[in-house]
Amino acid sequence: MDTHIGNDIQIAAALLEAGELVAIPTETVYGLAANALDSAAVAKIYAAKNRPSFNPLILHLANTNQITDYAFADAMSLKLAHHFMPGPLTLLLPKKEIVPDITTAGSPKVAIRVPDQSLTLSLLNRLHFPLAAPSANPSGYISPTNAHHVMDGLRGKIPYILDGGNTKVGLESTICEVVGKEIILHRAGSISADDLSAFSGLTVVNATNAQINHTIAQSDADNQPATPGQLKSHYAPHTPLYIGNIPQLLQDHAGKKIAVISFDTEYTGATNFKLAPDHQLSTAASNLFATLREIDRLHFDIILAEIFPNEGVGIAINDRISRAQFILK
Repeated sequence: MDTHIGNDIQIAAALLEAGELVAIPTETVYGLAANALDSAAVAKIYAAKNRPSFNPLILHLANTNQITDYAFADAMSLKLAHHFMPGPLTLLLPKKEIVPDITTAGSPKVAIRVPDQSLTLSLLNRLHFPLAAPSANPSGYISPTNAHHVMDGLRGKIPYILDGGNTKVGLESTICEVVGKEIILHRAGSISADDLSAFSGLTVVNATNAQINHTIAQSDADNQPATPGQLKSHYAPHTPLYIGNIPQLLQDHAGKKIAVISFDTEYTGATNFKLAPDHQLSTAASNLFATLREIDRLHFDIILAEIFPNEGVGIAINDRISRAQFILK
C-alpha cells in the first residue's frame, strides 16, 4: 500500500467513509482514525498498530452536543465537556449500544473527546460518524507529533496522513471520569487535576488510589486497561531509558554514548537535550516525544532523564517518561 501525506479533507473523508484508515492531527498527538461505528474498520486500527485487542480506543467527535448520542452522561461530565472541549480532555462514560464492543475493547464504558484542531474538526463535521483514534504509531512506541513521525512508523500500512503540522500540546489527553462526588483521573495530561478540581469543585483522585469498583481503574485477571494509555510499558524509544539522579547515572554509565533529557540543565559528559530552554513545562511537554524520536535516530547507547517538576503538565511528563523507561524482562 502506498502512503501519502496531504491536507485534503475530502480525500480523508472519502477514505474513512470507505472503511479505510487515515492518520489525523490533533492538538495532542496524531491519531490513527477509522469509523468508530464500523467494527471491520476499527479492527484495521488494531492490525496496523499491532495494538493489543484489550486496549480501548477514544471516540473523537465534532462537538460536545454529540456526546449523548454515544454515551450516557451525567450533568457534571457534560459541564466538564462544555468547559474544556474542544481541548485535551477525554471523558470516560457509560457507552450506548451504538458503540461497538471492539471500539471499547469490551468495556461498558467509552472514552470521548472533541479535539482542538481546525483541520480535524472540519473533517469530523463532514462525517456522519465519530472517529476512533489511538495514537498513530506502532503500539508501544513514541507517539507522533507531526505527519513525518506517522510516516516513519506506518508507511505502507495506511493510505493517507492528514498533515496539520506539529501538534501544540505534544502529550496525549487527560482522561477522567466523574464518579459520585469525585473525579477519577485515569491519565495525566495538560489539563491537570487542579484544573479539574478548580472548575468542578470536586475532589480529584488518581485511578490507582480510588476506592471504587476495580473495573473503573483496571481489571484484575489480565491487567486489562479500562482506558487508553495505561499499559506499564508505553511511549518507549528503542534506546534504553533510565530515570533519576543524572550525575549519579552518568557515573554508573561512564564510557557509553549518552543522551540526557532535562528540563533546562546542562550536564557534562553527555549530549544534552534540554526540553524547556524557556523554563516552561508546556514547552517541555510539546518537545518530549519529538526529542525521544531524534535521540533514537542518532543511535545513542542510553538515555538518561531527569524527574521533572511534579506539578501541572509536569505530572504528565513524568508519567510518560516513567512508562518509557527501560525494564529488564
